[in-house]
Amino acid sequence: MKKIVLALLLGVVSLGANAQFEKGTKYINASLTGLDMSYSKDSRFRFGFEGTGGYFIEECWMPYGRIGFNHQSLKGPDVNSLEIGAGARYYFKRTGVYLGGGLLYGFEGQPGIKSYETNIDSPTGEPYVVHYTSKEKNNNISLALEAGYCFYLNHFMSIEPAIYYNMCLNDFSDGSRVGFKVGLGFYF
Repeated sequence: MKKIVLALLLGVVSLGANAQFEKGTKYINASLTGLDMSYSKDSRFRFGFEGTGGYFIEECWMPYGRIGFNHQSLKGPDVNSLEIGAGARYYFKRTGVYLGGGLLYGFEGQPGIKSYETNIDSPTGEPYVVHYTSKEKNNNISLALEAGYCFYLNHFMSIEPAIYYNMCLNDFSDGSRVGFKVGLGFYF
């Protein structure tokens, strides 16, 4: 009896998963990202948000676009970055497992402290030391690879945990990231 109930349950789950991956289905996702295992020697903590939208052009094939915001705590000043990207995913029909890949372009700004000395308008005749903050831009292009699973709550909504690897093409050793994200996906 237990085997029959389990077989029926697996059949219902696989039928529900097939309907989401049909041609013409639209997809949006909001994710919490940044549970990283970073290679960077200066990185302490990273947290981010990501939005993804796509459209199934064929059964199981979905090109997507995404935008994300990340906050990274470093040994020095913190860094905020904005990422935009595009890619494609392939969903395995019967299981809800997906594999994806694409390109990301990240806009980062890291404050740096610079100082200079001047003796203009000094009442004591000693030079002033003036500190100011400047932005050092660090824009990265990354190859983004991911593998995840769609756990369906109903026909239109799923929880989607995924593991990702973003290989930075500009600065491989300090810019590449391996991490985990959890999203809420909507299919309509």
